Amino acid sequence: MNAEPQKMTGAQISGIAAMLLGTMVIANDFTALNVALPAIEKAFGADVTTVQWVISGYILVFGVFIVTAGRLADMFGRRRIFFIGMTIFAVFSLIGGLAEDVWMLLAARAIMGIGGSMVWPALIAMLYGLLPEDKAALGGSLLMGCTGAANAMGPMLGGVFTEYLSWRWIFYINVPVAVLALVVIYLVVEKDKDNEVEEKVDYPGIMALSLGLFALLLLLDIGADLGWFSPVIIGLFCGSVLFLALFFFIERRTEIDALVPRDIMDNRGYMAANLVVLTVSAVYFGALLYLPQFMVKELGYTAAEAGVGLVPILGMFAVTSFFAAPLYDRLGPKMIISLGTFCLGLGIFILSRLDASTTFLHLVPGMIVIGIGLGLFYSSITTAAITSVDESRTGLASAIIFMVQNAGGAVGLGLTTALVVTASSLPDGIRRAFEFDAMLALFGLIISLLFVGGPLTRENLFPPKKTDEGEN
Repeated sequence: MNAEPQKMTGAQISGIAAMLLGTMVIANDFTALNVALPAIEKAFGADVTTVQWVISGYILVFGVFIVTAGRLADMFGRRRIFFIGMTIFAVFSLIGGLAEDVWMLLAARAIMGIGGSMVWPALIAMLYGLLPEDKAALGGSLLMGCTGAANAMGPMLGGVFTEYLSWRWIFYINVPVAVLALVVIYLVVEKDKDNEVEEKVDYPGIMALSLGLFALLLLLDIGADLGWFSPVIIGLFCGSVLFLALFFFIERRTEIDALVPRDIMDNRGYMAANLVVLTVSAVYFGALLYLPQFMVKELGYTAAEAGVGLVPILGMFAVTSFFAAPLYDRLGPKMIISLGTFCLGLGIFILSRLDASTTFLHLVPGMIVIGIGLGLFYSSITTAAITSVDESRTGLASAIIFMVQNAGGAVGLGLTTALVVTASSLPDGIRRAFEFDAMLALFGLIISLLFVGGPLTRENLFPPKKTDEGEN
């Protein structure tokens, strides 16, 4: 007979609440500034190309350093790295709010990206560490539910602050929330063990991966403006390939000190989960970029109205995430992840039918289906990936899968952008781009069915129902 389900203590619940608060601070910061860019341009007399780096610079630095931060969290302690990262994030949020020129603001945002990259994997690892084993699926559900809610709230909160106070309050609000999260984590999460760290920091691996990712993410960010076949973009592409190939060569020759240890690289279930994330992230990124453009340019919406128009996706993402845990426990990783991937593909395919006569109401069904897919997929794939590795690797595992999500979204977005800009009209370009995203989701569905959650067997696809005593 299996052990009875473990009950969570008050300290565990408080710690989890604080971690979810930290999650919302980081996730909210990805979207809250989008609506404030015109106000920032006006405040500093800067052009949109420069101000856009308030968003791009943060994402770029975050994406480059997150794998390194995840490895450092596993080596030196998740609680310790969380404190350092959240302190950096809070301090430079304050500096960003007080910025006197655009360059000071951009520098503060870049360093906030370093802080955020340290917080995220440490926070996720601590969250799963606090949860009882039989409630692991709840971790992914809560995590992605709060992330989806924060992403949805970001543009609305940013708009309220910008309209009625100042865009600077988007930065200021991070400080008290971060302090609250730090205090609660300090009180309820046990100190990291002070065991001597036998592993050394893999500086060659860090440098090779950081340079490779920096070149890749930068070329995807500026490629549409410079032209995909410009010398700069070709040079960045070659540099990215060179450094990423060098990284894999270094990691294969390095033993216990590797930035990405061999037991992670050789874990088929974990790598399959990352491959699915890589292929389907284009759906999420593509929808968030091109649906608002369609609303503004074809439906005549204002930027604020277009932000609210995304609520069917982001709201359903948040709501579905909170219900994903019991479904994961009942259906297992293969079924729930495959179902989420299917919904993502179906939703983006429905949206690919749009044309110049499409109204907002025509968009709602496809957005709802995508939101359901996001809620089922991201919370479940996070749990499946992290629980497939050793507990000592959870910080690194969570960092890699988040990095892959952003890299996959950036690559997919670059490809879909190329389809949009070469079309005869915006609706035609979006249609072609969303059809391409639907094919990527289909490929992800095949990978999910074949490899995620074990081989494709009837028992993995339809797990036996558990009895009340917890037995199969």
